[in-house]
Amino acid sequence: MTVPTGDTVPTGVRASTDAPVRGGPQVVPRPESARPGGPAPWVGRVTRPPTLDDVRAALTMAPTPVAMPRRADDGRASAVLAALHGGRGPAVDEAHIVLTRRAAHLRHHAGEVSFPGGRQEAGEDLWTTALREAAEEVALDPSIVVPLGELDHLRTVTSESFIVPFVAELPAWPDLRRDPAEVEAVLHVPLADLLHPEAYREERWTFGGQERSLFFFDIVGDTIWGATAAMLRNLLTIVTGTFDESHRQPPWTLPRPEAG
Repeated sequence: MTVPTGDTVPTGVRASTDAPVRGGPQVVPRPESARPGGPAPWVGRVTRPPTLDDVRAALTMAPTPVAMPRRADDGRASAVLAALHGGRGPAVDEAHIVLTRRAAHLRHHAGEVSFPGGRQEAGEDLWTTALREAAEEVALDPSIVVPLGELDHLRTVTSESFIVPFVAELPAWPDLRRDPAEVEAVLHVPLADLLHPEAYREERWTFGGQERSLFFFDIVGDTIWGATAAMLRNLLTIVTGTFDESHRQPPWTLPRPEAG
């Protein structure tokens, strides 16, 4: 199950049965035209919970990530850190990924689940950006972070910024402390939970006359969607060996109309 850290009470449990409830209070601006998409690429392909060894091996054979070209009107680039570590107790060999639930008072993307990350500062390379943001948001010590690779770059529709996702390994279950100004809770999510048959769904939305895929992961107490879910799907297809080149187009990239 997802293990939250921070000063919050986990949600998503029915008081009458104590059965875990998948999905959370995140607000999804779903258009009326939305329709169901395809099944999870890894259906029938997952036989056991992925380990860190599985992640390392898969990333050594991963395809070169698609780079997002810079545009003259782009703002600053952003970087996020998809940091993985082992579990505790019986799940010590299972790969977990660090996510955050953003603070409810934030102006943008309040309450949404995301990777630690943010905007690049002047003079920084994007790996440094990812490490700095993770240190600021969840007090992650940069010296314990081991880089493993990158995922496909993508550009968001809402903020018109492009994001570079870095995958990294942590040597042990990290002692993370949230910054309450930005983070409501830190989530340690097993990859096995994201691969659960009831976790993933795809929807087809229409933007600017073009239909695009959006991805969702319902974990206990939260719904992960948007750019974060797209990056998770990219990672999980690599880890499970179900990556398909034909499905590589980032779902949050939209063409701009021609000038004139």
